[in-house]
Amino acid sequence: MIQGSTELVAIVGSPIAQVKSPENFNRWFASHQQNVAMLAIDLAPSALQNFVQTLRGWQNLRGCVVTVPYKQLLANRLDSVSERSAALRSVNVIRREADGRLVGDIVDGEGFLNAARKHGFNPQGKQALVIGTGGVGSAIAYSLCEGGVSHLVISDLNHERVEVLSELLCSVFPEIVISANPTSLAHFDLVVNASPVGMNATADDGQMPLPLPLMETLSATALVADVVTSPAVTPFLACAQRLGCGIQTGPEMALAQLGNLGHFMGVTPLEI
Repeated sequence: MIQGSTELVAIVGSPIAQVKSPENFNRWFASHQQNVAMLAIDLAPSALQNFVQTLRGWQNLRGCVVTVPYKQLLANRLDSVSERSAALRSVNVIRREADGRLVGDIVDGEGFLNAARKHGFNPQGKQALVIGTGGVGSAIAYSLCEGGVSHLVISDLNHERVEVLSELLCSVFPEIVISANPTSLAHFDLVVNASPVGMNATADDGQMPLPLPLMETLSATALVADVVTSPAVTPFLACAQRLGCGIQTGPEMALAQLGNLGHFMGVTPLEI
């Protein structure tokens, strides 16, 4: 029950119906007897600047999770951001300070790795492919480099964005081999779809971020992951399962990063 004394957090994006954060957070708040609640906000792009001003004055709001399409659009509208957010020009969580200042970070990559480690994946020395160069894809790529992958490959239909992200990662992590657009998946330990391809898809509608002939080169020892939360098992993951690969779903990542997001906003411990 939301009361006048309830402290609030929010998640903002558009569309918003598919996100898992409200149910994950509100279940945790209820089970730990916390007088805190999360609201989902489907925000029109035209209202973004007014929304930022509203956040500054929203006195019972502790923070806001940010999802598509606002991760990059909000990064330059805040008072300060973390070093990785500044590098990636992207945020997925905002903390509102008591004086109304807004501070941002991006913890998608940390949340992704939290989930991947539960599947036994350790990035040190591994080879990984990240499909998608938006906010979540860039954050996952950055965290994989921080985690010590030996070779990172980036794939996106927008070649300019691939080049920009590759140059950024090469400058920060010069010891890691960064390349683009693979012709085979046979040598990858991890393949991640960090694009929206497959969102709200059905198992047989063929929405895939990679061509099927390329998918068929996957090694059965690879972990194949998707950030899409609805459906949980996308056509991409269903294909990987048929090929004998282990899979990691979008809802797994959403749940795994709850502690990262909540701790930054000051409403949960880091380890949940």
